[in-house]
Amino acid sequence: MITYQINDALYINITNRCTNNCCFCIRNNPEGFGFDLWLRKEPSLEEIMAELENLELYDEVVFCGYGEPLERYREVIEICRHIKQKGVRTRVNTNGHANLIWNRNIVPELSKFLDSISISLNTKNAEDYMELCRPELGEAAYDAVLDFARECIKFIPEVWLTVVNVISAYDIEVCRGIAKDIGAGFRVRRYC
Repeated sequence: MITYQINDALYINITNRCTNNCCFCIRNNPEGFGFDLWLRKEPSLEEIMAELENLELYDEVVFCGYGEPLERYREVIEICRHIKQKGVRTRVNTNGHANLIWNRNIVPELSKFLDSISISLNTKNAEDYMELCRPELGEAAYDAVLDFARECIKFIPEVWLTVVNVISAYDIEVCRGIAKDIGAGFRVRRYC
């Protein structure tokens, strides 16, 4: 499934690839979500665009699926360019590894087409991140998430750091403090 709707938002699922293997990830419990988001193949830009009809019916278009959307950031930019021409808000939900994946800062380019970005912080430190998120990019991943968030704050109007409520209340509050310190909003996501 490439697109799906939740409330007044259209969600776009463009890849299964992800640089994390989070122990709480919905990919590990797909029947709990209600949508079959596992892609048999990555959709082409044309296939994605074909599903973007009547965008004016949505308050927001969100890149979020079983994979990390910024694995395909060039496609995200092209799709956002189209969405913005329709006057609809855009958001990316990301693990924050994009600059590490691409070995360069993609935020200035990406920011031209985004209204909001939600970055999965998930834990209070690199050690916990390794255990909970199991990043294939290794120990550098946690600091990369924070560096990415700091870059986003410079360019993107709305930046959120998020955690899933599988960590302790104390850890959630530490993460809330991290978000405040770097100037990001903070959200606690419910474990499905």
